[in-house]
Amino acid sequence: MRIRALALRIIRQFIRDKRTLALLFLAPLLILSLMKLVFDGQAIVPNIGLVDAPAGITEQFAKLQDSGITSYGADAEAAEAALNSGKLDAIVHWDGVKPSLTLEGSDPSISRSVLLKLQTALQAGQQSPSFDVVYLHGGADMASFDSFGPVLIGFFSFFFVFLLAGVSFLRERTSGTLERLLATPIRRIEIVIGYLAGFGLFTLAQATLIAWFSVDVLGLYMVGNILYMLVINLLLSLTALTLGTLLSSFASSEFQIIQFIPIVIVPQAFFSGLFNLDAMNPLLQKLSYIMPLYYGADAMRGIMIRGEGWAEFQNDVYVLAAFSLLFALLNIIALKKHRRL
Repeated sequence: MRIRALALRIIRQFIRDKRTLALLFLAPLLILSLMKLVFDGQAIVPNIGLVDAPAGITEQFAKLQDSGITSYGADAEAAEAALNSGKLDAIVHWDGVKPSLTLEGSDPSISRSVLLKLQTALQAGQQSPSFDVVYLHGGADMASFDSFGPVLIGFFSFFFVFLLAGVSFLRERTSGTLERLLATPIRRIEIVIGYLAGFGLFTLAQATLIAWFSVDVLGLYMVGNILYMLVINLLLSLTALTLGTLLSSFASSEFQIIQFIPIVIVPQAFFSGLFNLDAMNPLLQKLSYIMPLYYGADAMRGIMIRGEGWAEFQNDVYVLAAFSLLFALLNIIALKKHRRL
């Protein structure tokens, strides 16, 4: 009877806790559905520009299904501009008999796909598949980890700050500290700024540590300014901090903070660029625009791999700052349920 009573009590607790039931039954379905959409999407077709290509070669490329080939005629400058802007993954330039190949190079998997497609087309056209290869970014020895490493830096910074901020702010509530603070004349905006400043000191230290460890210890590919990398990592951490404190207002225990991870953190990973977004359905790709990590990872890859300056990634900075400001304002509003001024 005692075993039966204990089992019934646990069952009743689960039935009353709707969030736990959703985590148990719906979260796995959500994550599996995202994985299906990511890994079973459309094929990735590299975009290749042809410059001064012989007529026979152009025709041979045109026969390839979903070839992703664009002929620029003799306009090499237009092709190079497209390569620099990311519209092309490679340029094949015929200057004499042997063609030269310029790869964008920031994604090793795309570079391998370009080489395979070129070899297939040239062999079918009874041309020699050999060519001189030049990399705009990276190089032949660039590892896959160098490509998605910047995304992982942003992801782990976001994940751990979100988790620690949510749990820490929750403890402030459950321990009564926040309640006693709200009993004073202090304003809600002062409370939010004070908490963000306190937590922000440690997020700054974390961002600095991760940037140093990734570049100097792990040896990740880095051609940009490490200070720019630090700024992006700090903004990502600040966004995670404001989001974590906001969601903690709707949790009553540490376990409920954990329950937000499949809904908030996991989709960030899928839409961050860790997996190639071009493989997804075009409509699904638009979800990345509401993911803070998408902008942070884009800026980090641009800085570390392509050596981008402020002009190239400033839009990502503005979006991350806007996310942080939005979540901070929502934090101020959320405090209304604890005290009305």
